[in-house]
Amino acid sequence: MRGTDVDSPDAGPFSPAKLGPLTLRNRLIKCATFEGMTPDALVTDELVEFHREVAAGGVAMSTVAYCAVSPEGRTDRHQIWMRPEAMPGLRKLTDAIHSEGALAAAQLGHAGAVANSVSNRAKAWGPGRIPAPMGMSLTHKASVSDIAELRVKFRQAARIAVDSGFDGLEIHCGHNYLISSFLSPLLNHRRDAYGGSLVNRARMAREVVESVREEVGDEAAIWVKLNTYDGVGKPDIERSPEARAKGRAKLSSFNVDEACQVAQLLESDGHLDAIEPTAGSSLLNPMYLFHGEAPRKEFAAAFSGPMKYGLKAFAPIFLKRYQYHDGYLLPLARELRKAVDLPMILLGGVTDRASMDTAMAEGFEFMAMGRAILREPDLPLRIAADPTTTSKCVHCNLCMPTIYSHTRCPIRTGEVPDPLAISPTVSGSAS
Repeated sequence: MRGTDVDSPDAGPFSPAKLGPLTLRNRLIKCATFEGMTPDALVTDELVEFHREVAAGGVAMSTVAYCAVSPEGRTDRHQIWMRPEAMPGLRKLTDAIHSEGALAAAQLGHAGAVANSVSNRAKAWGPGRIPAPMGMSLTHKASVSDIAELRVKFRQAARIAVDSGFDGLEIHCGHNYLISSFLSPLLNHRRDAYGGSLVNRARMAREVVESVREEVGDEAAIWVKLNTYDGVGKPDIERSPEARAKGRAKLSSFNVDEACQVAQLLESDGHLDAIEPTAGSSLLNPMYLFHGEAPRKEFAAAFSGPMKYGLKAFAPIFLKRYQYHDGYLLPLARELRKAVDLPMILLGGVTDRASMDTAMAEGFEFMAMGRAILREPDLPLRIAADPTTTSKCVHCNLCMPTIYSHTRCPIRTGEVPDPLAISPTVSGSAS
């Protein structure tokens, strides 16, 4: 299933490529980053313009995030949830992306314990009764009938997305959102068909993917964003071969060796067109996904009440700092690349021609970009025109706390000084 090239096997990042039933104009995808522009849980003109500008900037596909499959599956009540009422706005959004020559993808998911039950006025869901910190509560343990209903909700959401003009569907299996929390041996202690062995813990992911494919057939490309490491314990790639051969470390959560097995199960099911490896946990270790600075003060300022004081007190523990370097998720993603033949999308520190070329040389057919495009939406066009172009993103991560109000790069908007303008010797890029 690796034959994605339209031109030749050694085509570059700006060559067209096949992704399932789609032909992308190049290999660059704007990754799913919640935009914070849907105050009434519906598309706004601001969101439409956000993605139109990204599409005009040269990516092949822009991913809208995050599209919850049900009201309780939102991280808060201001997020889109997929229902008929949302379709006119979604159609306007996909039309705007298409008008710039790009394709549109929708990230479908259920937030699980990451959901704010107070804001949503609905219980957060989990594999068991686990903490849901945003709502300062415990989750509702999803029953087997709840899980059956979840499959229906994913099917309905997928149909709404496709009928609203979306070309691709990304199913969120990362960051300890609901499906990811079922994969985690640290969070999932069930003793039924959805807990215990890895095959059981992967059952929900496989059933959801199957349901989405049954619903849309070849009307859309389908891929999963799959965690390779939750950020708890030591990554498997840092353990000795002897230790890895003995199985999962006792204090580890979901890790790359199990992720490779899940990827193989998903590939064997035959419903996916690609996999996008990711890492980190919105519950346990959010900064592992991003690397770079940890804007603790700014995160605390984005909240009020107990959450604000809790972040102030525990930010050094919860918001850890990881040194940024280009392709920082590549060592983990490389393990999945070796495990499956499915096309893969590399996420994490792909921001210039050199990192794109490295990704393709390592066997990744597509690259996902995030923060660098927030900083400069036209970066892909500029790299295509001049391969020596470098990103102005300095991986300060000040964009991260803005997701609760209006996702943006505070340097681009002038809210904070540009360190590159202050000191031209400062350089770096992030995704």
